[in-house]
Amino acid sequence: MKSEPVEHTLADQEAPVPAHIAIIMDGNGRWAKQRGLPRIAGHREGMNVIRNIVRSANKIGVETLTLYAFSTENWKRPKTEVDFLMRLPERFLSMELPVLMEENVIVRITGSKERLPEYTRRAVEEAVTKTADNTGLILNFALNYGARNEIMEAFEHIYEDVDKGHLRKEDISEAVVSDYLMTNGLSEPDLLIRTSGEIRLSNFMLWQLAYSEFWFTDVLWPDFKEQHLLEAVQSYQNRQRRYGGV
Repeated sequence: MKSEPVEHTLADQEAPVPAHIAIIMDGNGRWAKQRGLPRIAGHREGMNVIRNIVRSANKIGVETLTLYAFSTENWKRPKTEVDFLMRLPERFLSMELPVLMEENVIVRITGSKERLPEYTRRAVEEAVTKTADNTGLILNFALNYGARNEIMEAFEHIYEDVDKGHLRKEDISEAVVSDYLMTNGLSEPDLLIRTSGEIRLSNFMLWQLAYSEFWFTDVLWPDFKEQHLLEAVQSYQNRQRRYGGV
């Protein structure tokens, strides 16, 4: 996780930092197109950005960082691009795992593993296992993840447990539903960041983002730097979260 020297800090060191930041990393393809490069070049550069953002988030005290790495809809892309994207977790984790261990980072995967190639599944499972005893930042990759599918699966499992007598219908609550989601055990995101100028959720954490603060930027993901992360956090620190109250 080698990175550029850290030169930026938060303006208000006393204001609370979001415990959980979720990022929709968007704009790799456009970044490459602007430079006359193939789309995979943008994905490669985007992977390099991750190491700096993880380091920066860890430095300012973020507890969980969720990165939308591959959606259930991304399978519709050209096979060559999908094959390259499926290799990225293996490449990133093989290079960065020793440093993630040094940084006390916990790797977690949110999404369905069944459709992942064996080499991708093996790489992420190794990272999850090796970092399981760490106690620092949770680096959560949303990989082959789609929120609607997640919610559907959660309710299917709830119905099954009701039928089996493990759960009573009258006991189903928001907290119970959250426990059946793929993100069980994680706090809900305090701040969502989306790069590249798009202003939509794209089937990402629809349940969990109900009361999150949103921050959108025109910066393409390969150009996203520590100062942009700090700008998003500082915007968050200047907001009042009312959760529907006054």
